[in-house]
Amino acid sequence: MFKCRNTLVEKIVMPSVIAAIYVVLTAISGLFGLSYYGVQFRISEALTILPVFSPYAITGLTLGCFISNFASPLGIIDIVFGTLSTFLSAVLTRKLAFITLKKIPILAPLPPVIVGAIFVGAMLSFLLPKGFSFYYFIIFALSVGAGQFAVCYGLGIPLFFIIKKLKIFKE
Repeated sequence: MFKCRNTLVEKIVMPSVIAAIYVVLTAISGLFGLSYYGVQFRISEALTILPVFSPYAITGLTLGCFISNFASPLGIIDIVFGTLSTFLSAVLTRKLAFITLKKIPILAPLPPVIVGAIFVGAMLSFLLPKGFSFYYFIIFALSVGAGQFAVCYGLGIPLFFIIKKLKIFKE
């Protein structure tokens, strides 16, 4: 699939395909009320493992999140900070890609869990009618973090194995 290296086509096509898949998967999760708010189980977050394979995935994930967040009921805050959260997570995932256990990048799915929990937990807490509450920040962060953990590890690591087996990315 993405066998070429450092070509203009790869730099444009790969992020575009990843962004499109991210948007579709987020929309599917949204149909079940799982893409926004305190309980999040975005299937699209399984794709956050992709920076392990290519730095171009960072752009694709960021663009996909940016587009997806236009559907967010949280508005511009989610568009800006949700996208920033995904970008930061993708960069950190790429940085942790080389720390492996039995050739599995076991720490790579962790940034989306931690960064997502902090950013989304804070966003939701600041949007409360009475203003920010540290208590609710903890509740939201744990809730979002748990959903992120389930998706990033429960779906992301199996996706890693599928991609390796199918040799979708050139090594």
